[in-house]
Amino acid sequence: MINAATALAVLLGSYCGAPVQAQDPPAGVVTSSKLNFHVPKTLFKSGGYEHREALFGIPPYGGSIAQNMYYASDTLCDFNSIDTHAGFPIRAKDDEGIMLPWQSPYILMLDRGGCTFVQKVRNAQRVGAAGVIIADNTCLCSVGDQCTSDPGHDCEEREPIMADDGSGSDISIPSFLMFKQDADQVKAEVEANHPVRIEMTWALPNPDDRVEYELWTTPTDVVSRDFQKDFKEAAVALGKRAYFTPQMYIYDGIRSGCQGVDGENDCYNLCTNNGRYCATDPDNDLDRGISGADVVRESLRRICIWDKYGQDDGVGVPWWDYVNEFMFRCNTEEFFSSKQCISDSMGHANVDAKAIEQCIADSGGLEEDVDNKFMEQQLLSKDKSGVVILPAMYINRVSIRGSLEFPVVFKAICAGYASGTTPAVCDMCAACSDQKMCITNGFCGSKKMQESVSTMNMAYAMMGLAFVFGLFSYIQHRRYQSQMQAQVKGIIAEYMPLESDQIQNTAVSEEDGEFT
Repeated sequence: MINAATALAVLLGSYCGAPVQAQDPPAGVVTSSKLNFHVPKTLFKSGGYEHREALFGIPPYGGSIAQNMYYASDTLCDFNSIDTHAGFPIRAKDDEGIMLPWQSPYILMLDRGGCTFVQKVRNAQRVGAAGVIIADNTCLCSVGDQCTSDPGHDCEEREPIMADDGSGSDISIPSFLMFKQDADQVKAEVEANHPVRIEMTWALPNPDDRVEYELWTTPTDVVSRDFQKDFKEAAVALGKRAYFTPQMYIYDGIRSGCQGVDGENDCYNLCTNNGRYCATDPDNDLDRGISGADVVRESLRRICIWDKYGQDDGVGVPWWDYVNEFMFRCNTEEFFSSKQCISDSMGHANVDAKAIEQCIADSGGLEEDVDNKFMEQQLLSKDKSGVVILPAMYINRVSIRGSLEFPVVFKAICAGYASGTTPAVCDMCAACSDQKMCITNGFCGSKKMQESVSTMNMAYAMMGLAFVFGLFSYIQHRRYQSQMQAQVKGIIAEYMPLESDQIQNTAVSEEDGEFT
């Protein structure tokens, strides 16, 4: 039996210090980005340039960045030594004879080597770059004589992965690694002081009116915890217009050497099924706490819950509820494997515990040296997806870069629909500053703002009603006055003839005026 440290190293894929190398794009995985040049025209290539996309930063999915490019001729490893007045192409000088700095917005090209990809891109972001192109310093062996590696570098069989070193969560700009044979041509143009304009483009395949998205995680994954707590409402709002699949990341114990020639488990308590299915120990202590086998068991339980409650509609409300209940009640060393705690979580999530236990048994179980159909499916899906770093989100088979946050995922899902088929919830909430609140409330904006708007609308309505009532009263008053005037005139008209007759009959004539 190998020791605990070696077992962990085997499962983490770093045994014997083997470096991580990029693989060919896995079958079924769609390239989401494109790199091309518009100025000078000689650099434009139909279909764009081959490149590697960074596994950190936040690309503008569904959009592009097209800006002038500067070549720093520097590795940008030391932030304090960065000179924004240097590089190519040569610019005009100011009154003090110093070359003008890089004019924002711009895309910055810099050389590979000296420090991690994350450190380079972070420093470029700090000096104002909108995007970064890292020029490789080593040729691919397959290129042959068409490329010459920098001194001290042998050719590589594959381009390296632009992986996150664990500190890249603060990086918001995108970055690509450009192959050396292509980067050399671009550097030659810019070093000749020719202006270069570059475009970085991102798109999600949008084949129809339904988006498929999947999350690769583990029951002990801390990074995706907030997403799993919050995204249920969005899944429900999207309904059948989006199909979610939770994927549990496990290791192939046989391939990792955790099953001995005699069929015994050689990786201690990291594996189930006599070393077939394994997970890393979340607390790095094989003698106590949560074990890798515990993680595998909980993974299978969640797969069964999804199979029963989410497989048909792609929403799976009970799955989301169970995960939240488990995180709230059982996500501690003491209760992680507690049957009572797990049962309580299922009960509060309205999950049929007996049906789930039967599903686990029917799939092959986790005790004997036999295949488990769900675990085998997870291993196959993992190989096809090419997952390297957890957690990982795929939308329409495209890996989503950047932090696993509600707005990032929701906007990416909404960008994945075919033109004219975007759901109403996307039209209403995707551009909202708080998408979660928008989905919950059914409108974009805060409740207070909505109440304020409602109050104003009510006030305007009351004012309008008062105006109409006042206008009606005025009209009625005028009509009443008109009727009164008509009546008075009628009365006067009746008495006027009498008065005239009386005046005429009582008049004194000349004859009557004579007295004797």
